Amino acid sequence: MHPGDIVALEIEKAAAGGRMLARHEGQVALVAGAIPGERVSARVEREQRGVIYATTIAVDRPHPARRAPAPDPACGGMSYSHIAPEHQRALKADIVTDAFARIGKLALRGPVEVAASPERGYRMRARVHLRQGRLGSFREGTHDICDYAQTGQVLETTAAVLAELAARLSNRGVSFLDAIEIAENLPGQERVVHVDPGPGGLDGPVLDELAATPSLSGLTISPRPGARPVLVSGRPTVSDRLDAFVPALEAPAAPCALARHATSFFQANRFLTPTLVQRVLGVLRPGRVVDLYAGVGLFAVCAAAAGAGEVTAVEGDRGSAADLRANAAPFRERLRVEVRAVEEFLASRGPARPASLIVDPPRTGISREAMAGVLASAAERIVYVSCDVATLARDAGRLVAAGYGLVRVEAFDLFPNTPHIEALAVFDRL
Repeated sequence: MHPGDIVALEIEKAAAGGRMLARHEGQVALVAGAIPGERVSARVEREQRGVIYATTIAVDRPHPARRAPAPDPACGGMSYSHIAPEHQRALKADIVTDAFARIGKLALRGPVEVAASPERGYRMRARVHLRQGRLGSFREGTHDICDYAQTGQVLETTAAVLAELAARLSNRGVSFLDAIEIAENLPGQERVVHVDPGPGGLDGPVLDELAATPSLSGLTISPRPGARPVLVSGRPTVSDRLDAFVPALEAPAAPCALARHATSFFQANRFLTPTLVQRVLGVLRPGRVVDLYAGVGLFAVCAAAAGAGEVTAVEGDRGSAADLRANAAPFRERLRVEVRAVEEFLASRGPARPASLIVDPPRTGISREAMAGVLASAAERIVYVSCDVATLARDAGRLVAAGYGLVRVEAFDLFPNTPHIEALAVFDRL
């Protein structure tokens, strides 16, 4: 096959990453802009390691779930935007089931339930870039700037803030910033912007100009790459009361808050994050809880506030750990914070066996060293939250091979119109 060739394809199933799988004369083809069950004409982009990559240019037999796609599907990773939301979730459920079978060698007992999210305004964290005077996100697979507001992933107020920031930077003649990160609380009433200017830095008048942007509750900056955020104006964090995540909390725990800087990791979906927290807390066993990769304390602090047994939260990133310490302070009698790498903590862990071990690792999953420590902990229950179903399935296979039983798997559509899926798997020691 050669770039530009047109091929007719029968689309078989969804593949991880946003494309759909088809075959051309026995050769695997990964096709953008299609839906399983469709017959399409596709233009070949490239052939790589025996796989054809192609883009749909005409739909000869459309699926009933097909709809008009986003104006620029490559902006914001919206490669599922041409599919009706309910069918998107069905495809994502199939991807989870397929990954467990193909990678983890585990057959799930029933269909995977996928919790739904509104399509628009769901993001409370966003990262954009300024290149040659244009402020936006990188178009997928490139460093070309696209109009992030057209994705609809952020609130209209947030889109207006981005436009205002772009105008103010243009007025000051600033044409390059490494990144701008926006963090909001659940209702969108607090909004902190963090500026990472890159090597050139920013002078005081430009920062004053940005700080005057309406609808900002705070502005921070990285004075140099890798440095902790420095407050320019307002408040450096956004926060939500704990009872926004755990509605049944009673005083004095309810008004305590989860605060975080824009540079700290936090779940991005304002509509489903409370649901995810409640699902995790709902499967914890009575007794000691250890939360690995704890971030700012989303699960650990909520568990402590809800009356779980002794809780230990482990976080290696210094920025997130600083927020974690502050959030854990009201519960210091039953919530201990360990600021070190998960691998280091597990290697030096005391003899106490956790009733529940929460793991929410990065996209790469649990490292081999950490997995050895997880297994050595002999936790009664492992609650695994994952943003990458392939590494989750791989680690699930390892856990089952080591003597754990897979109890349940469910998923959360934290990023509608994209191929991303958040999954929750529960394992019990046999």
